[in-house]
Amino acid sequence: MKPKLMYQELKVPAEDSASELPMNEIEAWKAAEKKARWVLLVLILAVVGFGALMTQLFLWEYGDLHLFGPNQRPAPCYDPCEAVLVESIPEGLDFPNASTGNPSTSQAWLGLLAGAHSSLDIASFYWTLTNNDTHTQEPSAQQGEEVLRQLQTLAPKGVKVRIAVSKPNGPQPDLQALLQSGAQVRMVDMQKLTHGVLHTKFWVVDQTHFYLGSANMDWRSLSQTQYRLLQVKELGVVMYNCSCLARDLTKIFEAYWFLGQAGSSIPSTWPRPYDTRYNQETPMEICLNGTPALAYLASAPPPLCPSGRTPDLKALLNVVDNARSFIYIAVMNYMPTMEFSHPHSGRTPDLKALLNVVDNARSFIYIAVMNYMPTMEFSHPHSFGPAIDDGLRRAAYERGVKVRLLVSCWGHSEPSMRAFLLSLAALRDNHTHSDIQVKLFVVPADEGQARIPYARVNHNKYMVTERATYIGTSNWSGNYFTETAGTSLLVTQNGRGGLRSQLEAVFLRDWDSPYSHDLDASADSVGNACRLL
Repeated sequence: MKPKLMYQELKVPAEDSASELPMNEIEAWKAAEKKARWVLLVLILAVVGFGALMTQLFLWEYGDLHLFGPNQRPAPCYDPCEAVLVESIPEGLDFPNASTGNPSTSQAWLGLLAGAHSSLDIASFYWTLTNNDTHTQEPSAQQGEEVLRQLQTLAPKGVKVRIAVSKPNGPQPDLQALLQSGAQVRMVDMQKLTHGVLHTKFWVVDQTHFYLGSANMDWRSLSQTQYRLLQVKELGVVMYNCSCLARDLTKIFEAYWFLGQAGSSIPSTWPRPYDTRYNQETPMEICLNGTPALAYLASAPPPLCPSGRTPDLKALLNVVDNARSFIYIAVMNYMPTMEFSHPHSGRTPDLKALLNVVDNARSFIYIAVMNYMPTMEFSHPHSFGPAIDDGLRRAAYERGVKVRLLVSCWGHSEPSMRAFLLSLAALRDNHTHSDIQVKLFVVPADEGQARIPYARVNHNKYMVTERATYIGTSNWSGNYFTETAGTSLLVTQNGRGGLRSQLEAVFLRDWDSPYSHDLDASADSVGNACRLL
């Protein structure tokens, strides 16, 4: 049943020609409407663009590895980066037939100091730029004293100077002088934090240039330009006009600076400003000495690696694993042991980085180290740490890579290292077809030089393959990568004339020199400076 509803017919009003808008007003209204739409579109695009820009800036400053998909890479660096190898060649070492002539460490340091305008950050093990520690008047201390004098002039000129140093056991006159000049100093108690030391050696100048290498803040590591009165053989790299890498290295320094505060501890998760986007998986794309290259910075120990940072040992092993032709290594120590170690649970990933370098070699591996010990030295109980040793053996046996290991021998070499070196060298014979050779590098010393403590040693810590360059600050003993703070620069670069080929030339110069000796050399032919013969 339909409800009774009243309907009223709607009347459409008659068109009133008088109410119509004039044509010119209609057109004006349409034009204004169109203009408003364009203005709105421009505003929307501006807001979206600004948001995208802010997001990109946020990712650049604070982004980490997890913000990128598996096939995405960080943006390349367009800085005109220039890498220069620098060395300290001790008095009495002559290479007459060598084509390499690298600048001295002291020249490089003084040049960086002269060019500092706003900031200087130094990560260091210890300070003794004067020879007060020997209570002598060694003329070879002049360059160290000059570096200290120039450092003292920076803060009064408005340069912010920050120094992170391993907590010393005694007074540090150099640091006291720098504090008085206006520098900031923080002492990092790595013994309390990780049972190690701050063994890192790098400078960052104006977040644009940096030095990284084997040289400590020690007068023995610096040559006198004219007379080369030097006591320790060093190698490092200076990167000029490379703010992308310099800023990333500053993040490593900031971690040390944070840990240098009173009562500090290692965060379980580092805050995002310490994270990096550049690592083994996503290295930085740079133009290095005019040619394309991939580079990243690694750090040790793993607890000091925020998100995205490749642990030093993992980076080192990656170079070994990717070598296909050769691996050349020059180090002060080579001990597949854990020096000064304390019990830990689980295997640290730091060693994997080093092994990856060995595993990736396909042609050769050249190694120059101060020590070679596949153990944990001074550990209680003794602990074996064979990851690097295994990587080198695997490279030689499985891939036919040529391995050359140049280890320093001096008055403080660990005698047990000889057994590990002999074991590694024994893999070379006609049955295995493995091409591994080990030599000892001895810096000769006369009677006067022998009296200088902790001198006359090849202090190098680098590796070069046909693909990659590894320049680090750690000795090659197990717990240097698990407990001790260190940093390394890894560069992959094709072609001749680049950093990789320069480092290869330095290694071959030393390998073929009269200062390199076979393991079966007689002690009489080498002298009393070597404890491994």
